[in-house]
Amino acid sequence: MARLDRWRSASAAARDWLGGLDTLPRLTLLAAGAGFIVGVVIVLFRLALDAAAWLLHGHGVDELEALPWAAHLLLPVVGALGLGIVFGRLPADEQRVGVSHVMERLARHEARMSWRSAWRQFYGALVGLVLGLSGGREGPAVHLGAAASGLLGSAFNQPQRNLRTLIACGSAAAIAASFNTPLAGVIFAMEVVLMEYTIVGFVPVIVATVVGTVVSRSVFGGEAVFVVPETALRSLLEAPYIVLVGLAAGVLGGAFIRAVKMFARLRTWPFWLRAATAGAITGGLALFAPAALGIGYDTVNTALLGNLAWTALLAILVAKTIATAACVGVGLPIGIIAPTLVMGAMLGGLLGVAGNALAPEHASEPALYVMLGMAAMMAAVLQAPLAALVAVLELTANPNVILPAMLVIVVAKLVVSQAFKQRSVFLDTLAGLNIPYPPPSIASDEARGRPQHGGSAP
Repeated sequence: MARLDRWRSASAAARDWLGGLDTLPRLTLLAAGAGFIVGVVIVLFRLALDAAAWLLHGHGVDELEALPWAAHLLLPVVGALGLGIVFGRLPADEQRVGVSHVMERLARHEARMSWRSAWRQFYGALVGLVLGLSGGREGPAVHLGAAASGLLGSAFNQPQRNLRTLIACGSAAAIAASFNTPLAGVIFAMEVVLMEYTIVGFVPVIVATVVGTVVSRSVFGGEAVFVVPETALRSLLEAPYIVLVGLAAGVLGGAFIRAVKMFARLRTWPFWLRAATAGAITGGLALFAPAALGIGYDTVNTALLGNLAWTALLAILVAKTIATAACVGVGLPIGIIAPTLVMGAMLGGLLGVAGNALAPEHASEPALYVMLGMAAMMAAVLQAPLAALVAVLELTANPNVILPAMLVIVVAKLVVSQAFKQRSVFLDTLAGLNIPYPPPSIASDEARGRPQHGGSAP
């Protein structure tokens, strides 16, 4: 009892001391602590994914295509059905996880995060990704990071405006710790999660991202995620063809978002039935294209090295697009960024092969088009051009991609937003819940007299 009293006294003293600081120093100190906590959480999450995969089927979480054909069919069905039964017992508002959930908490719940929802995200992603559902770990990572940093802010009684910034800190640190992409983490938090850039917010977010990246690199090292051969834009005469790549990525991105919305219309079905349907679609497609299972970063590396024939690129593209639309659309607890990168890589690889066949003396190596496809597809689906550009730059550690990627990203984004009239997948999810986003600013809330108190949610 005496030890507990001393702990409470020390915690109260720390809160009082932080409360006496100006906003920026206070947020910066909390951001450093949040970055460390988020880094540890994401490291544990990644280790848990690998350990569970090896214990279950003897392969890494990104090597599911090496399993027998029967496993390709059965694993996603079992995983989706199991998640459907568990999540189906929850109220509809407690089934939502991932980036959209974080944005919903910012819009409706005064930036208060729930540890119970974070726990559901942890085991939901663990089961889904280990058993081969088509998704990524970045959505779950953002949810876990935002929850860790948001709960830290609530423990120190931070007002709503500070909780918003801390949630951005957690989101950025989570992206950075997951993929070794610190700058992309910062841009993603500002461009996608908060949808605003503020000078006061940048400093804490950068501090949290640096700390989270250091924690992650101390365990996993600092190598880029993808192995890219030496490649660069061969000729400026390729610019029209790069525009064509952007058009193709925009069409694919718009079609993908519509497919996600189509599967989302199954919300009138019981959750277990929706989940089982997505699992069956994924398993059936995996019989023809096993690389459609799981995260798919090994498939991207194979495409970058030029080791996939055009027939394989096409099969994986079709299977990955349909399987991901089904899994994301029905609301399974997995991420969407990794699949967009895989889809973009396959599309870029196809167009790279075609370009080299049509004009071998002018066309760049297919690896460059693989990278351009990744950037264009991520920008198209997330409607986040700067985050896509920086992410592909950091994931490949190849600065030669910057100039052509800027062109292809702009074209792809315009096709989706203007020709298809589509918003990002996250904003479409919130629109389906009748949640306007971004939420009203804190300043306008204060002008209307709304309280700005923190606190944890159940």
